[in-house]
Amino acid sequence: MFVAPPGYQPIYNPSIPYVGPIYGGLRPGMSVYIQGTIHHHITRFEVNLQCGEFDGSDIGLHINPRFDGWDKVVFNTFQSGSWEREEKVHHMPFRKGETFELIIVVSCDGYQINVNGKEYHLYQHRLPVERVCALKIAGDVQVQTINIIGGGGNLPVSTIPFSNMIPGGMSSKRTIIIRGMVPYGANRFCINFIVGGTRDIAFHLNPRILEGIVVRNSQLGGLWGQEEQEIFFNPFQEATIPLYRINTHTCTFNPSNNPFHNSTK
Repeated sequence: MFVAPPGYQPIYNPSIPYVGPIYGGLRPGMSVYIQGTIHHHITRFEVNLQCGEFDGSDIGLHINPRFDGWDKVVFNTFQSGSWEREEKVHHMPFRKGETFELIIVVSCDGYQINVNGKEYHLYQHRLPVERVCALKIAGDVQVQTINIIGGGGNLPVSTIPFSNMIPGGMSSKRTIIIRGMVPYGANRFCINFIVGGTRDIAFHLNPRILEGIVVRNSQLGGLWGQEEQEIFFNPFQEATIPLYRINTHTCTFNPSNNPFHNSTK
């Protein structure tokens, strides 16, 4: 399971432009997660992984979607006061007026940029990733969530079964991100969000590999509800390593009387 680096907490609904630190800097094995909405009258916005929080800082990765009639996304690096050679991708994955999920996965080779669950572009490092210590977002965009996930290769692998408290419980717009591999010969597994006091299961996610279905359900008062199985795409396949994102931004929670607020996982 991905966890935030020490000293870092998710940022919700920041004002734009946003500039903030990445405590401890970036390194391979970490990811930057951004969830936002594109303005209807957008011209461009940018996401920068910077070597400082001040103007003029070197920029390891500059992501710049431009809606200018020849819609494209420009990637670049800024060093010693000068921009370098641009990399342009003329397939625009962002849509005016729509929400998006942007994940920047840091590897030894470069930055893998994924948009809305699909690989989009690999940008090779032009300066040491260890120098990156800040994130900037600016332009015609609204951001709901920013999170730095992963902690490098020295993170312990969680044993199964795994159980732990969710600090602060679940709440609207909170996102849980899990990364794991479905081994060959797997039959099924489950992820449960459990209410601490009653042990009710507020959300039960049960991929059944051999059946090719993903069951969702709740167990309240010891009784299971009606299963949901409809799904457009099943990402749980043998020998795959998908990134599981469980979002609550489409739900409305009342922390004073909704048991999900006190969930553990």
